Amino acid sequence: MAILQKHGKNSSPDLVCLKEKTTDKTGVAGGHQKKWSEPNTYWPRPLARVWTVVLLLGTCLLYCARVAMPICAVSMAEKFNWTKRDQGMVLGSFFWGYCFTQVLGGYVSDRVGGEKVLLLSAAAWGAMTAFTPVLAHFCSQPIFSMTLARFLMGLLQGVHYPSLASLCSQKVVESERGFLMSTVGSGSYLGTLVIGGAGSLMLDLYGWESVFYVSGMLSVLWAYCMWKYLLKGEGPIITLESLGSGGPQSKLSRRHWLRLFKQPAVCAVIITHLCTASTFFTLLSWLPTYFKDTFPDAKGWVFNVIPWFVSIPSSLFSGCLSDHLISKGYDTAAVRKLMQFFSMGVSSVFTLLLCGTTTFPLAVAFVSVTMGLTTFSHRCYEYLWSFFRCADGLFLGVSDRGYRVVGICLCPHHCGEPGGPGHLPGLR
Repeated sequence: MAILQKHGKNSSPDLVCLKEKTTDKTGVAGGHQKKWSEPNTYWPRPLARVWTVVLLLGTCLLYCARVAMPICAVSMAEKFNWTKRDQGMVLGSFFWGYCFTQVLGGYVSDRVGGEKVLLLSAAAWGAMTAFTPVLAHFCSQPIFSMTLARFLMGLLQGVHYPSLASLCSQKVVESERGFLMSTVGSGSYLGTLVIGGAGSLMLDLYGWESVFYVSGMLSVLWAYCMWKYLLKGEGPIITLESLGSGGPQSKLSRRHWLRLFKQPAVCAVIITHLCTASTFFTLLSWLPTYFKDTFPDAKGWVFNVIPWFVSIPSSLFSGCLSDHLISKGYDTAAVRKLMQFFSMGVSSVFTLLLCGTTTFPLAVAFVSVTMGLTTFSHRCYEYLWSFFRCADGLFLGVSDRGYRVVGICLCPHHCGEPGGPGHLPGLR
């Protein structure tokens, strides 16, 4: 029989984790039932802190590699004579690859361990990033090679966040999961901030190739250090046998998965994640082009740094505010909805104001407020992941997959046309 579990005194009754008891494989009459219990393999607190720092740095490098192309897109378009449509095809191909490995990454991580998937993927996308300039220069059709490279980047990076969620559920005690995920999640803004500042300087001083070389090699170095010092040199081998039987299995049967996705709260969080993240990645991909086209004399380090610099304290403030309101006795669901209102409702107002902006300071201010308010949604996702710890990686893979489709639809086809991404000035 399915069991309805409540988490916390103020949790929403709609959110459930459906469990099913399974019988012993021997099939002996009267045999005992095997209950799914939490694995007793949690990291001790000192080791958990080390992993937190390592995963924070890994997420930072993930975004350094991911944002390298948007930062260098204008310079590469000038060198290879790309149109806006060509730029959109290159940038949008990343989402084609990303959406294919979201669910697969969560499924594999839940069975063989998220650390193995993280290690293998980081080594691969780091090498791909460093190899990108070589593909661009030595291929007779750079637009084809770059589109393929970004597609492969999406495939390889698509497993990162589902693997993080799976690793967190398997190795971190429940009381500390929120801290680890919020800290590691801030690496996305830190990485964008670092590559926005350092990458812009390298772009001006050494050319666009240097951005890919540095971010790629640092990512490979991170993967090597993780393998050498945390995994103690153990081979990250993933076998078909381990996929079939190894690791903690999901507690949800196919029938219960269907019932789970019929829950209104589950559908709501997936749609919300789609809307918020699609806006975020549209701005992430096209803001450098927007500022270069609309304000040609603007310094790259200004518009590539300030919005992300604002996002980090905003993310921390939203988390503290959310926890403070809940500690004062406010309903948890109401607090999460309030945070989501600021993330989606209020931030969209400043995005619309950006469309009619004619001055550079106002444009930077509107983008900074938009990106800062967007971070208010993160606490909602961290809270909801805790409800799905029975299959964290797989659920996050499903919830992440939807907004990649939006990136596919927006970037290649409408980037240079009226009504394109936000119809921002300069993207025409």
